[in-house]
Amino acid sequence: MFNVMKKSIQWGDETLTLETGKVARQADGSVIATVGETSVMANVTFAKQPKPGQDFFPLTVHYQEKYYAAGKIPGGFFKREARPSEKETLVSRLIDRPCRPLFVPGFKNEVLVMATVLSCDLENDPDIVAMIAASAALTISGVPFRGPIGAARVGFKDGAYILNPKMDEMTKLRENPEQRLDLVVAGTKDAVMMVESEAYELSEAEMLGAVKFGHEQMQPVIDLIISLAEVAAKEPFDFTPPDYAALYAKVKAAGEADMRAAFAIKDKLARQDAIAAAVATAKAGLSEEELADPNLDMAIKKLESSILRGDIINGGARIDGRNNTTVRPIVSETGVLPRTHGSSLFTRGETQALVVTTLGTGDDEQIIDALNGNFRSNFLLHYNFPPYSVGEVGRVGSPGRREIGHGKLAWRALQAVLPAATDFPYTIRVVSEITESNGSSSMASVCGGSLSMMDAGVPLKAPVAGVAMGLILEDDGRWAVLTDILGDEDHLGDMDFKVAGTENGITSLQMDIKVAGITPAIMEQALAQAKDGRMHILGEMAKAISAPQGFSEYAPKIETMQIPTDKIREVIGSGGKVIREIVETSGAKVDINDDGVIKIASSDAEAIKRAYDMIYSIVAEPEEGKIYRGKVVKLVDFGAFVNFFGKRDGLVHVSQIANKRLNHPSDALKEGQEVWVKLLGFDDRGKVRLGMKMVDQETGEELAAEKKEETAE
Repeated sequence: MFNVMKKSIQWGDETLTLETGKVARQADGSVIATVGETSVMANVTFAKQPKPGQDFFPLTVHYQEKYYAAGKIPGGFFKREARPSEKETLVSRLIDRPCRPLFVPGFKNEVLVMATVLSCDLENDPDIVAMIAASAALTISGVPFRGPIGAARVGFKDGAYILNPKMDEMTKLRENPEQRLDLVVAGTKDAVMMVESEAYELSEAEMLGAVKFGHEQMQPVIDLIISLAEVAAKEPFDFTPPDYAALYAKVKAAGEADMRAAFAIKDKLARQDAIAAAVATAKAGLSEEELADPNLDMAIKKLESSILRGDIINGGARIDGRNNTTVRPIVSETGVLPRTHGSSLFTRGETQALVVTTLGTGDDEQIIDALNGNFRSNFLLHYNFPPYSVGEVGRVGSPGRREIGHGKLAWRALQAVLPAATDFPYTIRVVSEITESNGSSSMASVCGGSLSMMDAGVPLKAPVAGVAMGLILEDDGRWAVLTDILGDEDHLGDMDFKVAGTENGITSLQMDIKVAGITPAIMEQALAQAKDGRMHILGEMAKAISAPQGFSEYAPKIETMQIPTDKIREVIGSGGKVIREIVETSGAKVDINDDGVIKIASSDAEAIKRAYDMIYSIVAEPEEGKIYRGKVVKLVDFGAFVNFFGKRDGLVHVSQIANKRLNHPSDALKEGQEVWVKLLGFDDRGKVRLGMKMVDQETGEELAAEKKEETAE
């Protein structure tokens, strides 16, 4: 019934197995990839005809994590997987980015790739397994795909690169100082197609070495996919790339002059209007049949690309007049919003980010429900890209894949320089509002985020800046690397290579290639130019702020205290009664963790002190010789019982109440009266002995005569 085909290799410390022929047999391509006990099923289907009038390639990738894969039931009310999590969205992008450029140009049939996590051993991350499964499924499906690709994760510990480190090593990388890198790389046999990384100030040489290491280690995976395809691949889909050379020649003849003049305009919006007019002029010279040609848009884009790329590759100036290594003018400002905890406005050319930092308490941490368990994050970065930032009208809704991906890139770049949670017990939320965009708004978010956090008083280890690099790679082998690319250079170029870091090294690297990969020589030059650009941007940022400032008066103040773990129960009280009373009485937020660390937060310093004193009185032991404020709780013939230290009561003997003889304690005291008492010591049975007569009841100070007596003794 089944025609099962299976291929396996030893890959690093684990066995990698690819299997097809048993499950999802109606899909065009279906492969289950397994590493250790982590299995991901990838299914590929594609339409056999393009939709009429479709002028783009509709590739859709969905990565799904099923909770049953790790033996879990989803949280929430509905108890089933709902909208994609942030990780699912990011992994979908990881699969899409290296695969999309490898489809044959001109192919516009709809393609769907679905990668489903079936089993997760909580050691081998399913994201790499999903990329491999998707590559194998595409390769055997018959779709015109010029793969396969391989993928690998690379760590860097004690100066050595590690292939596919385990999930627990990569979780909360900031708390694992020995592991300095989490890098995912994908590529073909000959070249790298995609890089995504989180790093801890690696040098350019170390980062380039990691990319090379990952590319070398994925070669056996590519060979394994090819060996599976040799026995399991379907017949290639009958597709011939369209020949629109004659149409392109007419478009070029009719519109080249106007298009070239349009690209000479430096202002983005004016240039867009001129390009639109040039396109209209070109179309005016075409017949009705040529206007209806589905390849018309491709011909127009080819004309735009040839003008922009040709000028650069031949040594001319870029669209805005810069050379290949110059960064656009930068203006950095901080403290631009009066009531926020920290804010900045970072402007680079026609790209601008308004970035705001908010400081919160432990209650504000994000709880993340993942296959490998629940964990909390105290650093959040959210990126928003409204339509007005590019002068357009559009629908405004929940964040899309682009917003999530760009936000995560900026998060990776900045989290490497954050202080330890024990040193800075705040939850940090950074929001980047892109108010203008003409190239690399994610890197503007990195720069603005660094400025904003320093404005909020976050003690960053060092400022972070980011820059986007581009590439023009011609068929004849000529190439040029561009620093700080514009939107058009990204759209019509061959590479989007984003590098962020401090003065000391790289904290994040993301690369996407639109051609069949790049060589190490190109990447080396891109990293070198990116370093020069980063240093220049850091210098410009320092003109606004170079070190953390003081806290805003509107930010919460947080004080931490450590208590013995056996006292946690006393502070919380039965059913939370005690801690609720502390919060209500003091007006401060109180958060206790299982290690006995207590965070007390409020914008009012007095509220923090009240809560601190209340907690201290519960967990601390009274000290002999110290003076305490107390309340008379009971009068008896031989003295008064005073509550003076939390729930601790002590006896003030009638002879210790006043410097005169009293017939009864009620001659000087009444129940409920507040008094100052000195802890004299403990009797043979451990009972507390208190005194009042040696303390000034107005000021709480010890009387001078008593001090002299103690000194004389």
